[in-house]
Amino acid sequence: MVRPFLRPALAAAALLALGACANPQADSAAAARNLLVGMPKQTLLSCAGVPDRQTSVDTRDFFTYRSQRLVSTPDLSVGTGYWGPGWGWGMGAPLYGQDVRTYDCDATFTLHNGRVERLVYGGGGNLDQCYAIVRNCLAAIPPQPGVTRPPQAP
Repeated sequence: MVRPFLRPALAAAALLALGACANPQADSAAAARNLLVGMPKQTLLSCAGVPDRQTSVDTRDFFTYRSQRLVSTPDLSVGTGYWGPGWGWGMGAPLYGQDVRTYDCDATFTLHNGRVERLVYGGGGNLDQCYAIVRNCLAAIPPQPGVTRPPQAP
């Protein structure tokens, strides 16, 4: 049982823990799926640029944008070992290697009658990386009454 005087502190700790998991860029990219519907083709091209791929089928245009980020960090290791009369701890770097990760996103806009009808993410679907594609377009949307938008990430 938790003592009554500890409850506010535990509640605050829980809120901080949940807040630490929040990712405004991913939230904004997810919201863009709805917020960008209805955007005119000219505005899309103005804010997102020329698509990496595009095609048309019947009365629909498909514009695909790609964003990719490569992150490389030294591959360090921590371990234990035995030498002489006792155990020891050590830290070392291998003679080779880096930890290399690729984050990518494909954003495909479906346009019908010159307006965005749908936005679908693919590629790796990393919403953090997808935000790089839609960031400028979200900024181009005028505020709408009754619609709450996630905060814009820097």
